[in-house]
Amino acid sequence: MSASGTAAGQVEHMLRQVTPGRYDAYEALLRALATPSSGQVWMLLWHGQAGSPDAQYGNMEVEGFGYAPCVTSAQELSASGWNRSYEVVDGLDVARTLYPDHYGLWLNPHAPGGGVGIPWLDLRRIATGLERQPAGPLRLSEPGIEIPQFYALLAQNAHRTPAVRALRRAWVQPALGAPYLAIGLDVYDTSPPAVDSVRAMMQQSIGAVPDGLPVSTVAMSDEYDPVALWMRASARPFYDREAHAAPAPAQAPVAGYGYPPARGGY
Repeated sequence: MSASGTAAGQVEHMLRQVTPGRYDAYEALLRALATPSSGQVWMLLWHGQAGSPDAQYGNMEVEGFGYAPCVTSAQELSASGWNRSYEVVDGLDVARTLYPDHYGLWLNPHAPGGGVGIPWLDLRRIATGLERQPAGPLRLSEPGIEIPQFYALLAQNAHRTPAVRALRRAWVQPALGAPYLAIGLDVYDTSPPAVDSVRAMMQQSIGAVPDGLPVSTVAMSDEYDPVALWMRASARPFYDREAHAAPAPAQAPVAGYGYPPARGGY
């Protein structure tokens, strides 16, 4: 079997498993797309030829979100009726190209049911490592767990760490995996010594966390992280070097933050 045939078989096999609510199957599809040996897609070009400087992917909009359409094999290309040029590309490369512009990838839009859309947030996960980011859609809210000793110690240690401007918090419930407490780090300085000082601050504070409670950190400067985006919009700092913020009111959980409504099997 050719490399293209192998790629098509793996991605298409996973694609057929994806149905509403099957986040495990959807994660398997993302893993297939992220694997260079099995994740090729046929990108539909609206302008230009494959490899030419003026080559431009097609685009479509669903629920206000932009996507670049593609097909998953030469057979699907024929079935789609596409009569312009196309480009066969690894899913990993496509993800790296599209997500910075907040574009997703739509697989087989011509198929019965409309195919499956991969939001740009999940393309970012493919581009940066699926295991490094929680599986969405995410449910985010103010933490309901009462751990005042941890917050007090963390704020005290932050005050002694000049690199830290402010700290925020969120309760993150991924589509798959255990929920966890996220601490948003807003820092003045990202030099190696500053990063080391912030890491030491967390290590000095983490002992006050109850056993079994997972804690993660997120950089508030990350313009693409959905947890950081939610914190900037909805969570007031519980420590702020420059202002005395009042305690933040509880926020209602936000379903699917950063993701479009479920469509096309996802």
